[in-house]
Amino acid sequence: MAKSELMAALEQIAREKNIPVEEILTMIEGAVVSSLRKHVGKDADIRASIDRESGAFSANVAKKVVEKVTEPELELSVEAAQKYKKGAQIGDEIVYAAPAADFARIAAQTAKQLLTQRVREVERDKLYEEYKPKEGEIVSGAVHRFLDRNIIVDLGKTEAILPLREQIRRERYGIGGNVRAVILRVDRAQRGPAVVLSRASESFLQRLMELEVPEIGDRTVEIVHLVRDPGFRAKVIVKSNDPKVDAIGACVGLRGSRIRSIMNEVAGERIDLIPYADEAEAALANALNPAKVASVRITDAENRVAEVLVAEEQLALAIGKDGQNVRLAQKLTGWTMEVKSIGRSKSAEPAAARPAEDAGLSMLEGVGPKTVDALVKAGIVDAATLAACAPEELSTRAGIGEKTAVKIIASAKAAVAAAPGTVPEQA
Repeated sequence: MAKSELMAALEQIAREKNIPVEEILTMIEGAVVSSLRKHVGKDADIRASIDRESGAFSANVAKKVVEKVTEPELELSVEAAQKYKKGAQIGDEIVYAAPAADFARIAAQTAKQLLTQRVREVERDKLYEEYKPKEGEIVSGAVHRFLDRNIIVDLGKTEAILPLREQIRRERYGIGGNVRAVILRVDRAQRGPAVVLSRASESFLQRLMELEVPEIGDRTVEIVHLVRDPGFRAKVIVKSNDPKVDAIGACVGLRGSRIRSIMNEVAGERIDLIPYADEAEAALANALNPAKVASVRITDAENRVAEVLVAEEQLALAIGKDGQNVRLAQKLTGWTMEVKSIGRSKSAEPAAARPAEDAGLSMLEGVGPKTVDALVKAGIVDAATLAACAPEELSTRAGIGEKTAVKIIASAKAAVAAAPGTVPEQA
Protein backbone atom coordinates (compact mmCIF):
# COMPACT_ATOMS: atom_id res chain seq x y z
CA MET A 1 0.00 0.00 0.00
CA ALA A 2 1.38 3.41 -0.92
CA LYS A 3 2.04 5.79 1.89
CA SER A 4 -0.63 8.26 0.84
CA GLU A 5 -3.12 5.38 0.53
CA LEU A 6 -2.29 4.32 4.10
CA MET A 7 -3.07 7.74 5.55
CA ALA A 8 -6.27 7.94 3.50
CA ALA A 9 -7.36 4.54 4.81
CA LEU A 10 -6.63 5.58 8.39
CA GLU A 11 -8.64 8.76 7.97
CA GLN A 12 -11.58 6.71 6.66
CA ILE A 13 -11.41 4.37 9.67
CA ALA A 14 -11.28 7.42 11.94
CA ARG A 15 -14.47 8.81 10.39
CA GLU A 16 -16.36 5.49 10.51
CA LYS A 17 -15.39 4.62 14.07
CA ASN A 18 -15.41 8.20 15.38
CA ILE A 19 -11.85 7.81 16.63
CA PRO A 20 -9.19 10.53 16.15
CA VAL A 21 -6.55 9.72 13.52
CA GLU A 22 -3.82 10.44 16.07
CA GLU A 23 -5.24 7.76 18.36
CA ILE A 24 -5.25 5.22 15.54
CA LEU A 25 -1.63 6.06 14.65
CA THR A 26 -0.67 5.60 18.29
CA MET A 27 -2.40 2.21 18.30
CA ILE A 28 -0.43 1.08 15.24
CA GLU A 29 2.83 2.26 16.75
CA GLY A 30 2.06 0.24 19.85
CA ALA A 31 1.21 -2.78 17.71
CA VAL A 32 4.54 -2.52 15.87
CA VAL A 33 6.40 -2.36 19.18
CA SER A 34 4.53 -5.46 20.42
CA SER A 35 5.31 -7.45 17.28
CA LEU A 36 9.00 -6.53 17.27
CA ARG A 37 9.37 -7.27 20.97
CA LYS A 38 8.61 -10.93 20.25
CA HIS A 39 11.74 -11.10 18.07
CA VAL A 40 14.07 -8.48 19.52
CA GLY A 41 13.33 -9.22 23.18
CA LYS A 42 10.42 -8.80 25.53
CA ASP A 43 12.29 -6.23 27.64
CA ALA A 44 13.87 -4.39 24.70
CA ASP A 45 13.48 -0.62 24.36
CA ILE A 46 11.76 -0.43 20.96
CA ARG A 47 10.63 2.86 19.49
CA ALA A 48 8.23 2.83 16.55
CA SER A 49 6.76 5.83 14.79
CA ILE A 50 4.72 6.76 11.74
CA ASP A 51 5.37 9.99 9.90
CA ARG A 52 2.16 12.02 10.18
CA GLU A 53 2.61 13.50 6.73
CA SER A 54 3.93 10.66 4.57
CA GLY A 55 2.80 7.65 6.56
CA ALA A 56 6.32 6.18 6.51
CA PHE A 57 7.14 3.60 9.20
CA SER A 58 10.27 3.60 11.30
CA ALA A 59 11.19 1.21 14.10
CA ASN A 60 14.35 1.49 16.19
CA VAL A 61 15.97 -0.31 19.10
CA ALA A 62 17.71 1.68 21.88
CA LYS A 63 20.46 0.24 24.09
CA LYS A 64 22.87 1.68 26.65
CA VAL A 65 26.63 1.25 26.35
CA VAL A 66 28.07 -0.48 29.41
CA GLU A 67 31.40 -1.92 30.46
CA LYS A 68 29.94 -5.37 31.17
CA VAL A 69 26.68 -6.51 29.60
CA THR A 70 24.26 -8.11 32.09
CA GLU A 71 20.98 -7.38 30.22
CA PRO A 72 21.58 -8.08 26.54
CA GLU A 73 18.18 -6.75 25.51
CA LEU A 74 18.93 -3.32 26.97
CA GLU A 75 22.72 -3.08 26.93
CA LEU A 76 25.65 -3.10 24.50
CA SER A 77 29.34 -3.54 25.09
CA VAL A 78 31.69 -0.79 23.95
CA GLU A 79 32.97 -3.03 21.16
CA ALA A 80 29.47 -3.83 19.86
CA ALA A 81 28.47 -0.18 20.05
CA GLN A 82 31.29 0.78 17.72
CA LYS A 83 29.38 -0.91 14.87
CA TYR A 84 26.65 1.71 15.15
CA LYS A 85 28.57 4.73 16.43
CA LYS A 86 32.28 5.28 16.16
CA GLY A 87 33.79 6.56 19.38
CA ALA A 88 30.91 5.25 21.48
CA GLN A 89 31.64 5.43 25.20
CA ILE A 90 30.18 3.91 28.36
CA GLY A 91 26.91 5.64 29.22
CA ASP A 92 26.01 6.52 25.62
CA GLU A 93 22.65 5.52 24.20
CA ILE A 94 22.79 3.73 20.88
CA VAL A 95 19.68 3.82 18.67
CA TYR A 96 19.66 1.63 15.58
CA ALA A 97 17.07 0.39 13.13
CA ALA A 98 15.11 -2.71 14.07
CA PRO A 99 15.68 -5.79 11.88
CA ALA A 100 13.81 -5.02 8.66
CA ALA A 101 13.11 -8.67 7.92
CA ASP A 102 11.33 -9.20 11.22
CA PHE A 103 9.29 -6.09 10.76
CA ALA A 104 8.29 -6.83 7.20
CA ARG A 105 7.32 -10.39 7.97
CA ILE A 106 5.22 -9.96 11.08
CA ALA A 107 4.60 -6.36 12.10
CA ALA A 108 1.94 -5.56 9.51
CA GLN A 109 -0.31 -8.51 10.44
CA THR A 110 0.15 -7.98 14.18
CA ALA A 111 -0.59 -4.29 13.76
CA LYS A 112 -3.83 -5.12 11.94
CA GLN A 113 -4.95 -7.54 14.66
CA LEU A 114 -4.15 -5.23 17.54
CA LEU A 115 -5.71 -2.29 15.73
CA THR A 116 -8.96 -4.23 15.26
CA GLN A 117 -8.95 -5.20 18.94
CA ARG A 118 -8.20 -1.69 20.07
CA VAL A 119 -10.92 -0.20 17.85
CA ARG A 120 -13.42 -2.54 19.52
CA GLU A 121 -12.19 -1.51 22.96
CA VAL A 122 -12.54 2.16 22.08
CA GLU A 123 -16.06 1.56 20.77
CA ARG A 124 -16.98 -0.26 24.00
CA ASP A 125 -15.52 2.56 26.08
CA LYS A 126 -17.42 5.17 24.09
CA LEU A 127 -20.70 3.26 24.51
CA TYR A 128 -20.05 2.93 28.24
CA GLU A 129 -19.29 6.64 28.53
CA GLU A 130 -22.46 7.40 26.57
CA TYR A 131 -24.81 5.22 28.62
CA LYS A 132 -23.30 5.51 32.11
CA PRO A 133 -24.57 9.11 32.59
CA LYS A 134 -28.03 7.92 31.51
CA GLU A 135 -28.55 5.79 34.61
CA GLY A 136 -31.98 6.71 35.97
CA GLU A 137 -33.30 7.84 32.57
CA ILE A 138 -36.14 6.21 30.65
CA VAL A 139 -35.26 4.65 27.29
CA SER A 140 -37.25 2.80 24.63
CA GLY A 141 -36.22 -0.26 22.66
CA ALA A 142 -37.49 -3.32 20.86
CA VAL A 143 -37.58 -6.86 22.21
CA HIS A 144 -34.72 -8.58 20.37
CA ARG A 145 -34.68 -12.03 21.96
CA PHE A 146 -35.24 -13.93 25.19
CA LEU A 147 -32.48 -15.31 27.42
CA ASP A 148 -34.16 -17.77 29.76
CA ARG A 149 -36.84 -15.53 31.28
CA ASN A 150 -34.84 -12.34 30.81
CA ILE A 151 -35.57 -10.00 27.91
CA ILE A 152 -32.82 -8.68 25.63
CA VAL A 153 -33.79 -5.21 24.39
CA ASP A 154 -32.28 -3.55 21.33
CA LEU A 155 -31.55 0.10 22.13
CA GLY A 156 -30.04 0.83 18.72
CA LYS A 157 -26.37 1.31 19.54
CA THR A 158 -26.24 -1.51 22.06
CA GLU A 159 -28.34 -4.21 23.68
CA ALA A 160 -29.72 -4.08 27.22
CA ILE A 161 -31.16 -6.71 29.52
CA LEU A 162 -34.48 -6.55 31.35
CA PRO A 163 -34.08 -9.23 34.06
CA LEU A 164 -37.07 -11.22 35.28
CA ARG A 165 -36.90 -9.56 38.71
CA GLU A 166 -37.17 -6.12 37.07
CA GLN A 167 -40.21 -7.01 34.96
CA ILE A 168 -43.83 -6.34 35.89
CA ARG A 169 -45.13 -9.84 36.55
CA ARG A 170 -48.40 -9.50 34.68
CA GLU A 171 -46.82 -8.23 31.46
CA ARG A 172 -45.96 -10.36 28.43
CA TYR A 173 -43.81 -9.36 25.45
CA GLY A 174 -43.24 -10.65 21.93
CA ILE A 175 -40.25 -10.35 19.61
CA GLY A 176 -40.22 -6.85 18.10
CA GLY A 177 -42.51 -5.41 20.76
CA ASN A 178 -41.68 -1.97 22.16
CA VAL A 179 -40.36 -1.68 25.72
CA ARG A 180 -39.98 1.43 27.87
CA ALA A 181 -37.85 1.10 30.97
CA VAL A 182 -35.47 3.00 33.20
CA ILE A 183 -31.74 2.36 32.99
CA LEU A 184 -31.08 0.83 36.39
CA ARG A 185 -27.31 0.61 36.05
CA VAL A 186 -24.53 0.39 33.46
CA ASP A 187 -21.54 -1.89 34.08
CA ARG A 188 -18.39 -2.53 32.08
CA ALA A 189 -18.32 -5.88 30.31
CA GLN A 190 -16.04 -7.68 27.86
CA ARG A 191 -18.44 -7.37 24.92
CA GLY A 192 -19.56 -3.84 25.63
CA PRO A 193 -21.46 -1.99 28.35
CA ALA A 194 -23.90 -4.16 30.32
CA VAL A 195 -27.04 -2.01 30.43
CA VAL A 196 -29.59 -3.27 32.97
CA LEU A 197 -33.17 -2.04 32.61
CA SER A 198 -36.06 -2.01 35.07
CA ARG A 199 -39.82 -1.58 34.91
CA ALA A 200 -40.41 -2.80 38.47
CA SER A 201 -38.28 -0.26 40.35
CA GLU A 202 -39.52 2.83 42.16
CA SER A 203 -37.28 4.95 39.93
CA PHE A 204 -39.20 3.87 36.80
CA LEU A 205 -42.51 5.07 38.23
CA GLN A 206 -40.90 8.29 39.47
CA ARG A 207 -39.40 9.06 36.03
CA LEU A 208 -42.77 8.36 34.38
CA MET A 209 -44.44 10.85 36.69
CA GLU A 210 -41.74 13.44 36.03
CA LEU A 211 -42.33 13.08 32.28
CA GLU A 212 -46.12 13.09 32.46
CA VAL A 213 -46.57 15.81 35.10
CA PRO A 214 -44.79 19.06 34.14
CA GLU A 215 -45.12 20.40 37.68
CA ILE A 216 -42.98 17.50 38.93
CA GLY A 217 -40.47 18.04 36.17
CA ASP A 218 -39.98 21.71 37.10
CA ARG A 219 -39.97 20.97 40.86
CA THR A 220 -43.17 22.86 41.58
CA VAL A 221 -44.51 19.55 42.88
CA GLU A 222 -42.10 17.21 44.63
CA ILE A 223 -42.25 13.43 45.00
CA VAL A 224 -41.22 13.00 48.63
CA HIS A 225 -41.27 9.20 48.64
CA LEU A 226 -42.87 6.33 46.80
CA VAL A 227 -43.18 2.56 47.16
CA ARG A 228 -44.79 0.02 44.88
CA ASP A 229 -45.87 -3.54 44.37
CA PRO A 230 -45.15 -3.58 40.60
CA GLY A 231 -48.24 -4.03 38.47
CA PHE A 232 -50.61 -4.00 41.45
CA ARG A 233 -50.36 -0.94 43.68
CA ALA A 234 -48.14 2.04 44.44
CA LYS A 235 -48.23 4.78 47.04
CA VAL A 236 -46.71 8.18 46.30
CA ILE A 237 -46.29 11.05 48.76
CA VAL A 238 -46.39 14.37 46.89
CA LYS A 239 -45.75 17.89 48.14
CA SER A 240 -46.39 21.26 46.51
CA ASN A 241 -43.69 23.92 46.73
CA ASP A 242 -46.13 26.55 45.47
CA PRO A 243 -49.20 27.41 47.60
CA LYS A 244 -51.14 28.09 44.40
CA VAL A 245 -50.60 24.57 43.05
CA ASP A 246 -52.48 21.51 44.33
CA ALA A 247 -50.02 18.60 44.29
CA ILE A 248 -52.69 15.89 44.00
CA GLY A 249 -54.62 17.74 41.31
CA ALA A 250 -51.48 18.33 39.26
CA CYS A 251 -50.67 14.61 39.28
CA VAL A 252 -54.23 13.55 38.46
CA GLY A 253 -54.63 15.98 35.58
CA LEU A 254 -57.79 17.03 33.76
CA ARG A 255 -60.37 14.27 34.24
CA GLY A 256 -57.62 11.97 35.42
CA SER A 257 -55.75 12.07 32.10
CA ARG A 258 -52.24 12.25 33.58
CA ILE A 259 -52.54 9.57 36.22
CA ARG A 260 -54.42 7.30 33.80
CA SER A 261 -51.61 7.57 31.27
CA ILE A 262 -49.07 6.61 33.94
CA MET A 263 -51.17 3.69 35.15
CA ASN A 264 -51.56 2.36 31.60
CA GLU A 265 -47.76 2.31 31.23
CA VAL A 266 -47.38 0.14 34.37
CA ALA A 267 -49.98 -2.50 33.48
CA GLY A 268 -52.87 -0.77 35.27
CA GLU A 269 -51.03 -0.47 38.57
CA ARG A 270 -53.20 1.37 41.10
CA ILE A 271 -51.46 4.57 42.25
CA ASP A 272 -52.47 6.15 45.57
CA LEU A 273 -51.50 9.83 45.65
CA ILE A 274 -50.89 10.92 49.24
CA PRO A 275 -50.52 14.54 50.43
CA TYR A 276 -47.39 15.28 52.44
CA ALA A 277 -47.84 15.91 56.17
CA ASP A 278 -45.29 16.98 58.80
CA GLU A 279 -47.05 15.40 61.78
CA ALA A 280 -46.56 11.64 62.20
CA GLU A 281 -50.24 11.01 63.00
CA ALA A 282 -51.44 12.77 59.85
CA ALA A 283 -48.77 11.09 57.72
CA LEU A 284 -49.81 7.64 58.95
CA ALA A 285 -53.50 8.36 58.38
CA ASN A 286 -52.79 9.61 54.85
CA ALA A 287 -50.63 6.59 54.04
CA LEU A 288 -53.60 4.22 54.45
CA ASN A 289 -55.47 5.97 51.65
CA PRO A 290 -58.02 5.15 50.24
CA ALA A 291 -59.26 3.99 53.66
CA LYS A 292 -60.65 6.65 56.01
CA VAL A 293 -58.84 6.63 59.35
CA ALA A 294 -60.70 7.57 62.53
CA SER A 295 -57.66 8.14 64.74
CA VAL A 296 -53.94 7.43 65.12
CA ARG A 297 -52.18 6.92 68.45
CA ILE A 298 -48.40 6.66 68.79
CA THR A 299 -47.79 3.69 71.11
CA ASP A 300 -43.98 3.46 70.83
CA ALA A 301 -42.28 6.51 69.32
CA GLU A 302 -38.78 5.10 69.72
CA ASN A 303 -39.57 1.94 67.75
CA ARG A 304 -42.02 3.79 65.47
CA VAL A 305 -45.14 1.82 66.35
CA ALA A 306 -48.65 3.27 66.13
CA GLU A 307 -52.21 2.11 66.67
CA VAL A 308 -54.61 3.03 63.87
CA LEU A 309 -58.37 2.94 64.41
CA VAL A 310 -60.82 2.73 61.52
CA ALA A 311 -64.55 2.19 61.23
CA GLU A 312 -65.69 -1.42 60.91
CA GLU A 313 -66.64 -0.96 57.25
CA GLN A 314 -63.21 0.56 56.49
CA LEU A 315 -61.14 -2.22 58.04
CA ALA A 316 -60.89 -4.45 54.96
CA LEU A 317 -60.00 -1.44 52.80
CA ALA A 318 -57.33 -0.26 55.26
CA ILE A 319 -55.67 -3.65 55.35
CA GLY A 320 -56.11 -4.40 51.68
CA LYS A 321 -56.07 -7.69 49.81
CA ASP A 322 -53.49 -9.99 51.39
CA GLY A 323 -52.50 -7.06 53.62
CA GLN A 324 -51.14 -5.12 50.64
CA ASN A 325 -52.45 -1.67 51.60
CA VAL A 326 -51.15 -1.67 55.16
CA ARG A 327 -47.90 -3.31 54.08
CA LEU A 328 -47.17 -0.58 51.52
CA ALA A 329 -48.23 2.12 54.00
CA GLN A 330 -45.74 0.76 56.54
CA LYS A 331 -42.99 0.63 53.94
CA LEU A 332 -43.82 4.18 52.86
CA THR A 333 -43.73 5.68 56.34
CA GLY A 334 -41.27 3.39 58.12
CA TRP A 335 -43.80 2.85 60.92
CA THR A 336 -45.39 -0.38 62.16
CA MET A 337 -49.18 0.05 62.16
CA GLU A 338 -51.54 -1.95 64.35
CA VAL A 339 -54.79 -1.51 62.44
CA LYS A 340 -57.93 -2.03 64.52
CA SER A 341 -61.63 -1.38 64.12
CA ILE A 342 -63.38 0.94 66.53
CA GLY A 343 -65.13 -0.81 69.41
CA ARG A 344 -63.57 -4.24 68.86
CA SER A 345 -61.33 -5.88 71.47
CA LYS A 346 -57.91 -7.15 70.56
CA SER A 347 -59.12 -10.75 70.75
CA ALA A 348 -61.83 -9.98 68.22
CA GLU A 349 -59.54 -8.26 65.73
CA PRO A 350 -59.36 -9.74 62.22
CA ALA A 351 -56.47 -12.08 61.58
CA ALA A 352 -54.81 -9.63 59.17
CA ALA A 353 -54.45 -7.06 61.97
CA ARG A 354 -53.23 -9.45 64.70
CA PRO A 355 -49.68 -10.67 65.30
CA ALA A 356 -48.80 -13.67 63.14
CA GLU A 357 -48.43 -15.97 66.15
CA ASP A 358 -52.13 -15.46 67.07
CA ALA A 359 -53.08 -16.56 63.53
CA GLY A 360 -51.16 -19.81 63.89
CA LEU A 361 -48.35 -19.29 61.36
CA SER A 362 -45.69 -20.27 63.88
CA MET A 363 -47.44 -23.63 64.38
CA LEU A 364 -46.96 -24.66 60.74
CA GLU A 365 -44.26 -27.16 59.83
CA GLY A 366 -41.14 -25.49 58.46
CA VAL A 367 -42.17 -21.99 59.62
CA GLY A 368 -39.68 -20.61 62.13
CA PRO A 369 -39.53 -17.14 63.75
CA LYS A 370 -37.54 -15.60 60.87
CA THR A 371 -39.96 -16.99 58.29
CA VAL A 372 -42.89 -15.68 60.35
CA ASP A 373 -41.36 -12.19 60.33
CA ALA A 374 -40.84 -12.34 56.57
CA LEU A 375 -44.43 -13.46 56.01
CA VAL A 376 -45.86 -10.74 58.26
CA LYS A 377 -43.87 -8.05 56.47
CA ALA A 378 -45.29 -9.37 53.21
CA GLY A 379 -48.83 -9.07 54.61
CA ILE A 380 -49.37 -12.83 55.00
CA VAL A 381 -50.61 -13.33 58.53
CA ASP A 382 -52.70 -16.52 58.54
CA ALA A 383 -52.56 -20.05 57.17
CA ALA A 384 -55.46 -19.52 54.76
CA THR A 385 -53.74 -16.58 53.06
CA LEU A 386 -50.48 -18.51 52.90
CA ALA A 387 -52.21 -21.54 51.39
CA ALA A 388 -53.65 -19.38 48.60
CA CYS A 389 -50.19 -18.15 47.53
CA ALA A 390 -48.20 -19.55 44.61
CA PRO A 391 -44.54 -20.47 45.33
CA GLU A 392 -43.28 -17.87 42.83
CA GLU A 393 -45.47 -15.15 44.35
CA LEU A 394 -44.31 -16.05 47.87
CA SER A 395 -40.66 -15.97 46.80
CA THR A 396 -41.11 -12.53 45.28
CA ARG A 397 -43.15 -10.98 48.07
CA ALA A 398 -41.45 -12.45 51.13
CA GLY A 399 -37.96 -13.20 49.82
CA ILE A 400 -38.33 -16.88 50.69
CA GLY A 401 -36.54 -19.54 48.63
CA GLU A 402 -38.73 -21.45 46.19
CA LYS A 403 -38.16 -24.85 47.85
CA THR A 404 -39.06 -23.41 51.27
CA ALA A 405 -42.07 -21.67 49.71
CA VAL A 406 -43.39 -24.97 48.30
CA LYS A 407 -42.92 -26.68 51.67
CA ILE A 408 -44.66 -24.08 53.85
CA ILE A 409 -47.52 -23.59 51.38
CA ALA A 410 -48.15 -27.33 51.50
CA SER A 411 -48.07 -27.17 55.31
CA ALA A 412 -50.57 -24.29 55.27
CA LYS A 413 -52.91 -26.16 52.93
CA ALA A 414 -52.79 -29.18 55.23
CA ALA A 415 -53.62 -26.98 58.23
CA VAL A 416 -56.55 -25.37 56.42
CA ALA A 417 -57.86 -28.76 55.30
CA ALA A 418 -57.66 -30.03 58.88
CA ALA A 419 -59.88 -27.13 60.04
CA PRO A 420 -62.66 -26.97 57.43
CA GLY A 421 -64.71 -24.65 59.58
CA THR A 422 -62.09 -21.90 59.35
CA VAL A 423 -62.95 -19.23 56.80
CA PRO A 424 -60.11 -16.86 55.78
CA GLU A 425 -60.78 -13.18 56.40
CA GLN A 426 -61.43 -11.28 53.16
CA ALA A 427 -59.51 -8.02 52.80
